Amino acid sequence: MPTRQAETTWHGGTDGSGDFDTESGAVSGTLRFPTRFEDEPGTNPEELIGAAHSGCFSMQFTAFLEEEGYTADQIHASADVHLERAEGGGFEIPRIDLTVAAEIPEIDEDTFDELAERAKANCPVSKALAGPEITLAASLEG
Repeated sequence: MPTRQAETTWHGGTDGSGDFDTESGAVSGTLRFPTRFEDEPGTNPEELIGAAHSGCFSMQFTAFLEEEGYTADQIHASADVHLERAEGGGFEIPRIDLTVAAEIPEIDEDTFDELAERAKANCPVSKALAGPEITLAASLEG
């Protein structure tokens, strides 16, 4: 299996910025403290974690569905990554809320819920982020 790589080069202090790139070149951007802790436009590490987690969950869910003979018409997953001040200083991510709404022909609610929970527990990003609580709200639509 390949190793994936990304890098960031930071310039200056907390008033500076960091440019990040992924090995593939598909994702790149600039990080600044105001985009992380204020409402300034731009990305931040937590948003990127959310993108990785919702994408990983969707892919794992798709694989589990296909193993059971189902093909989703659509899976929409989001990850709300909570950044909070930590006791004793600094910041932490105490919780990630995954939400999924999917259209899957002929699946019953119990099978849907079981496969969604399995995907949450088994996607590699969930495993990497096992420190924070990861919640899931799943709804079968259509």
